[in-house]
Amino acid sequence: MEMATARDRLVDSLVATEVVTKSSTAEALRAVPRHEFVDDDQQELAYQDRPLPIGNDQTISAPHIVGQMLDLINVEPGDRVLEIGTGCGYHAAVTAEVVGDGNVYSVEYDEELGEAARERLADLGYDVAVRIGDGREGWPEHAPVDASYLTCAAAEPPTDVIEQTATDGVVVGPFGEGQQQLQRLVPQPDGGYEAETIAPVRFVPMQ
Repeated sequence: MEMATARDRLVDSLVATEVVTKSSTAEALRAVPRHEFVDDDQQELAYQDRPLPIGNDQTISAPHIVGQMLDLINVEPGDRVLEIGTGCGYHAAVTAEVVGDGNVYSVEYDEELGEAARERLADLGYDVAVRIGDGREGWPEHAPVDASYLTCAAAEPPTDVIEQTATDGVVVGPFGEGQQQLQRLVPQPDGGYEAETIAPVRFVPMQ
């Protein structure tokens, strides 16, 4: 099966089961060649709805999770988004399809993965800024952003990321130790946040 056909079938299934509800999210998932973000020996598995290893004990998230999180941050063209955990760059590319060039700022702790993602994104034509560093610190130079999300599980929502997200924005990520919950957080003017729990999940822990 051709990659594009497999990708369309995958997205069709996510839409049919209402895992993905926004048309912009579905279009973004259709546009990004997930197989280009995994090693050659994983490419035949790229359009199965499952996480895959990308090296250094990290994974590329399952497409349904990427789609669900993109729905939850509810962004539009021109919105500025902070990503914590670049990984292979796939999630950032999907987000960039919605918000446009130059609007995604991604922080990766693992230098090898971050450098590879930066190069891969550029080669595929995505203008995504990638910084190597501690995701807990966010990226203050680009604050405030309209939305933030984490692709790795933190015990608690990082304070800096909350503070760098606009009070009319949203932070989405997996939080908790052992039992993780995908949550949607709305930052408040006092530095706190309101939290909505979406579903139990399992992500690699934040480094």
